Amino acid sequence: MSALSASFESEAASARAEAARYAAAAIAERKLAHRLAPLLAHGYHLLADRKWPGSKSAQLDLIVVGPSGVWIVDSKHWNDFTIAGGSMFRGDADVTDDVLRLADVANDAESAFAEVGLAPGEVRSVLAMHGHSKQIGEVGPVEVVGADDIHRHFAKRGNRLSIGEVERVLAVAIQYFPAYVGPQIESIPTVIAEPAVDELVDEISDELFEDGALLTEAEVLEALTLAQLAEEIEGWMTFLHPSQAKLVRRTFNGPARIRGSAGTGKTVVGLHRAAYLARMHPEGKVLFTTFVKTLPAVMANLLKRLDPSVVERVEFVSVHKWALDVLRQRGIRHNLSGREASKVWNTTWKSLPAEHTERLAARAGSRDDEYWREEVDSVIKGRGFTTFEAYAECARPGRSIRLNMDDRRAVWALYRAYEDGLRAAGIHDFNDIILLAERSLQQQPLEGYSAVIVDEAQDLSLAMIRMLHSLVGDATDAFTLIGDGQQSIYPGGYVLSEAGISLAGRGVVLSVNYRNTVAILDFANRTIAATGYVDIDDTAAPAPDAATDDSPELAGLRREGTPPIFDHFATPAEHDAALVRRVRQAAAHEGYSLGDIAVLCDTNWQVKKVMAMVKAADLDCINLEDYDGTTVHKVKVGTIKRAKGLEFKAVLLPWTPRLPDTVNPDDERMSRAYRERYVAATRARDRLWLGSC
Repeated sequence: MSALSASFESEAASARAEAARYAAAAIAERKLAHRLAPLLAHGYHLLADRKWPGSKSAQLDLIVVGPSGVWIVDSKHWNDFTIAGGSMFRGDADVTDDVLRLADVANDAESAFAEVGLAPGEVRSVLAMHGHSKQIGEVGPVEVVGADDIHRHFAKRGNRLSIGEVERVLAVAIQYFPAYVGPQIESIPTVIAEPAVDELVDEISDELFEDGALLTEAEVLEALTLAQLAEEIEGWMTFLHPSQAKLVRRTFNGPARIRGSAGTGKTVVGLHRAAYLARMHPEGKVLFTTFVKTLPAVMANLLKRLDPSVVERVEFVSVHKWALDVLRQRGIRHNLSGREASKVWNTTWKSLPAEHTERLAARAGSRDDEYWREEVDSVIKGRGFTTFEAYAECARPGRSIRLNMDDRRAVWALYRAYEDGLRAAGIHDFNDIILLAERSLQQQPLEGYSAVIVDEAQDLSLAMIRMLHSLVGDATDAFTLIGDGQQSIYPGGYVLSEAGISLAGRGVVLSVNYRNTVAILDFANRTIAATGYVDIDDTAAPAPDAATDDSPELAGLRREGTPPIFDHFATPAEHDAALVRRVRQAAAHEGYSLGDIAVLCDTNWQVKKVMAMVKAADLDCINLEDYDGTTVHKVKVGTIKRAKGLEFKAVLLPWTPRLPDTVNPDDERMSRAYRERYVAATRARDRLWLGSC
């Protein structure tokens, strides 16, 4: 064979192989679209052969838009591949980077879909492997799935979008992913006396389509039914207001704060942001923490339904539980006992020299020691003061009684006597746990977290904020505070600048209420109209005026509703009977499940009483302390503090005293009582009942 003939033969073989690859890829794509065609009857749309954004020649095989979200699909006809440790190999070649390009497409597309409110995380990237079934593995955020079962993979995420939402998302997909028109394959040199390319294509086609028949209606319905039998996910977890969807993905070049009044979706944004940051920074965990000990379990279960793929990379835990875990893991001795610490406090107050107790009683206008315990807990220990000089010079934002130097000396003497009593008894209180953990982290920093999200941040002490901030510092997107000063129901006593945290240019305010009816929001705003608060980010903010028809808070609301009902009864027996009757009415006549109804109380004693009453009426109930976010058809009963971060269709507030129409802004306890009532009222989405006797 001449050198020229050998050259022609080599060129022809190369061209033939290239043609075979193009043919196999094209047929594989057609097979996948052909197989999935029956999904069109169930609200799905298939966009085949779309242009790869930012590329002149690359294409995407299939974009699927439907009730389960948006899927960016690349199909492969590979036999020799393996997935190990999050990497993918084809033969000996590492093709991980090529696969991850698909994830980049999904990530970039999220910003386009956010314009219509699709939450980040609802755009998924999938590698469909022909000749395989079930889910094979993951390469980063790219899911590798057998093409034979890809319809089940789509359906198992359930109906996350309504028909209208699918149409809005589809319009964006068509514009963002235009149709691809690729180059034609050059003809094969005719000098090769081998089977023509079209015969080769026929061979490939036969191989690919031998098991590639259309899905039967039974197969489609089976997959969709299994998805529907799973717990339904709340619509608000998938489709957000565009401003919220953009905020989830927003980049902050340092600590950031998301704030807004009740019902504006702060916690929802925080949950989506936790999932988003976990996907973007798989090298470290995201810590999602808050003051209320029961809320993290609820958030964890919601994330399982929102985005199961990142569950292992987001840690949900209350701030005290997290600090306790640090102490246990590091072998630091501690003996937490809130009950014993209270006994030590009571003994300390009674044994304090008369000159101090009389001065403090006179300043508080009462011999009650509660105000001074709050001063020690929130201002001194909550900020981690160890010297009188530090306490003597500090500002006390949010505290109503102004103290001169002699007053502060009396408070410091009380604090020192209390500390001596705790040490003598071998007891630690809750503040001690935080301070011990913070001190340990200063000596030995803890690595492994890429981001920290603090929900209900206004409830945390300065020491807690300092401790959590030390985990990630001022890195980009690393520290996010979420909260609302109007919902501060614990004593204040600090501003963030004391922790060396600046939010300059990184504060976002959500202003549209998505939860409450107009009537409930109007009532709640009137409740706190006379109070003011000092927020933790150094901003003094008066409470809003009661909402009017043209107020910004109401501008985004589309739901009218029944005004809150405030019933007054002559006797406790009449009140209690009415409470049970109202629960029955909500469940029987208003179409709510028992699980949609909550009875919120001021004290744990009241919680126990309500639960006994509800059970006696043959109605199922659950204490909010035991509620973890999974669906239960039981009346939820708990304190108002336990209900923070939650919402219910109907809320009942028993034994509610009538608060005066005006309040002295310097009356700290009364102001907090108003804010607690505001928190309780805004937990109600549709119905609110208050009873007094």
